[in-house]
Amino acid sequence: MKILLTGLFLTALFTSAFAQSDKGNADAIQTGVSHPFVCCDYSSGKVLIVSADGKVQWEYPAPNCNDLWVLPNGNLLFVTGHGVKEVNRAKDVVFSYQSESEIYACQRLENGNTFIAECNAGRLLEVDPKGEIVKQIHLLPVGKDGGHSFIRNARKLSNGHYLVTHYGEAVVREYDAEGDPLVDFLAPGGPHSAIRLPNGNTLIACGDSGNEPAHVFECDPQGKTVWQVTSEDLPGIKLAFMSGLQRLPSGNTVMTNWLGHGRFGSAPHVIEVTPQKKVVWTFADHKAIKTISTIQLLDVPGDVTKGEILH
Repeated sequence: MKILLTGLFLTALFTSAFAQSDKGNADAIQTGVSHPFVCCDYSSGKVLIVSADGKVQWEYPAPNCNDLWVLPNGNLLFVTGHGVKEVNRAKDVVFSYQSESEIYACQRLENGNTFIAECNAGRLLEVDPKGEIVKQIHLLPVGKDGGHSFIRNARKLSNGHYLVTHYGEAVVREYDAEGDPLVDFLAPGGPHSAIRLPNGNTLIACGDSGNEPAHVFECDPQGKTVWQVTSEDLPGIKLAFMSGLQRLPSGNTVMTNWLGHGRFGSAPHVIEVTPQKKVVWTFADHKAIKTISTIQLLDVPGDVTKGEILH
């Protein structure tokens, strides 16, 4: 039977469920109070819907997927290595964009267009529902290849600016609406994702580039770190490569711990911590999922096209 549930119905269905406890069960895949969620498995090449009890409910092929969204209509918008797709729960493709460039970031805008960041080409695009480019900004000279590490996550901000993670440069850079650089936030280890918070601070997830320890940190508009999580803050949990982020209304932070680069099965895929860095949820199903590169919880209300979900 095909799954035709909307995002809102999934939320109502799963929110009340609790995670399996790890007490007395060494094989438990979750600890603490869980959430239903969608995620990307970059290494297996798929996007998945996972219930609060940790069961995979739905999946769809998505090679090298690093970014995804659950839209207000319940459809999933995600990247596919060299493209972007919107797919409904019946697995019909309702939007598609293909490129010669690697793509690791997408975002549905309030006007119905889709924001796309092309990594190698160094282009920030807005594409209309028909797949036509209606705006483009070149961050590199036309024809120059920025390489595999030039752009990971990127977001268009509510003020029209762009927040771009330049993994290879170990910096998160904010650009104005015309693509002129405004400010750099240094991110040792290589930034994968960045979120502009309502208070003006920026939340950044960093990987393992240059032998730097993986970590997540929040910095103020001047770049000063005001909050940070490392492996040293989480006894018994090793942070391998921090990739996806979601800041919750409670103030908690949900982080995805990408376990590639030879580290499959070595740590939790997902970790939720309080502002005091107390771990309140972990997810680690290493049989169904190899790596998780990004996540969006299904029990957090809000319209992603209006910036109401901080992901």
